[in-house]
Amino acid sequence: MSAIFTINNEPFVCIIGAGPGGLSAARALKSQGIQYEQFERHSDVGGVWDINNVGSPMYESAHFISSRAMSGFSDFPMPVEYPDYPNNQQILAYVRSFAQAFDLYKHINFGVSVKSIQKTENNRWVVTLDNMKSQTYDAVICATGCNWDANLPEIQGSFNGEIRHSVTYKRGDEFKNKRVMIVGAGNSGADISCDAAIYADKAFISMRRGYHFIPKHIFGVPADEFSEKGPHFPLWLQQQLFKVILKFNVGKLSRFGLPKPDHKLFESHPLMNTQLLHYLQHGDISVRPDIDYYDGDEVVFKNGHREKLDLVLYATGYKWSVKYGDEYFEWQSGRPQMYLSIFNRKHKNLFGIGYIETNSSAFKLFDMQAHLIASYLREQNANSEKFHQFNELIANDYPDLSGGVNFIKTQRHAVYLEAYALKIYISKIYKHIGFPALKKGDYIPMLNSQYQSSVEPNSRPATIRG
Repeated sequence: MSAIFTINNEPFVCIIGAGPGGLSAARALKSQGIQYEQFERHSDVGGVWDINNVGSPMYESAHFISSRAMSGFSDFPMPVEYPDYPNNQQILAYVRSFAQAFDLYKHINFGVSVKSIQKTENNRWVVTLDNMKSQTYDAVICATGCNWDANLPEIQGSFNGEIRHSVTYKRGDEFKNKRVMIVGAGNSGADISCDAAIYADKAFISMRRGYHFIPKHIFGVPADEFSEKGPHFPLWLQQQLFKVILKFNVGKLSRFGLPKPDHKLFESHPLMNTQLLHYLQHGDISVRPDIDYYDGDEVVFKNGHREKLDLVLYATGYKWSVKYGDEYFEWQSGRPQMYLSIFNRKHKNLFGIGYIETNSSAFKLFDMQAHLIASYLREQNANSEKFHQFNELIANDYPDLSGGVNFIKTQRHAVYLEAYALKIYISKIYKHIGFPALKKGDYIPMLNSQYQSSVEPNSRPATIRG
């Protein structure tokens, strides 16, 4: 059987989206000599990290939740002059520098949205754009992300004030002269609550459940770096060790009005935000329970308490979708079910990057996902035994990637993976099938000359160019 891929030097893989995930996919394909074409509806790369990208959930005070040292793309670390936790403008500059350094801009079609994808009888993919032009590809990589469509809960009653979702929020002065409540205690909800504590006349945060708070630094080291570089103890021992560390670093949270967590540490996302504890300690924000119903100017809570408010802002997450091809994905609890959160089990050569919830830096996971896709396509083109072995895994392999963590049963955790367990499992796949694993230094030869001459030989930090 001859190679399936096309045809008169035309691109054969379509990448949809040019955020961090799409750029990682582009670099991985380029590194393996695989032709591709990329579409991005915005005017530049960056995805959600560009606050000017229409629909982006970014806000001015947002910072990376993982640390600089642990978060860069493979072979392109964040600049050493960046702080431990870079802000959103720095992340955007870094992502664009990444695209420049690996000459990824030249294959991106900007200002173009994908309207639909359609599978053909011979298992290829017709991609139709918003200008109604179509092109047929052998594979499609969906990298459009999952933080675009606001998830707004339905609450009974009527409210005279303003109700918004956090996707519409950009800056703290929106809270001036208002009594404000943030609903939801994810990391963005905690961030925005801190803005409300500074700017609002009165600030509240409504929490359905309690969470464990992990400081961004442990013994002066970023928390994720501390966890990654330390020995990987069994889960039960990690929970006990961190419980002791948090007892000394954070103390008893109930004294601030916070509900006690209904789960063990790591069984849900912890809050990396001790700044919120600071504002709770100083009375600049107060905790309220879950909302029961609205009553005119007031919000009534499940405990019967009432609060007069001007603005309720929901930081309640997002509905995941692949609007141009939802019907080709199997959905469970609002999350797409894919092998390793990458490979569509039913539809050949339909991939996803970024449709994953985990406890690790996203950019490095994107590189892991992208390299595996590129390796699979390379072996498919050769019609190798490795390709057929991997297809067997896609069809029949259902690994437990929880890492022993009993994640709480919520929609958000339907595709939640423990990052270390995922890395270990993928490394086993590489050894079992014979795919070459991504190694440090593999991408260095791809750097354009401008960046080759400006990086340090050992750490090779990125140089951000304006």
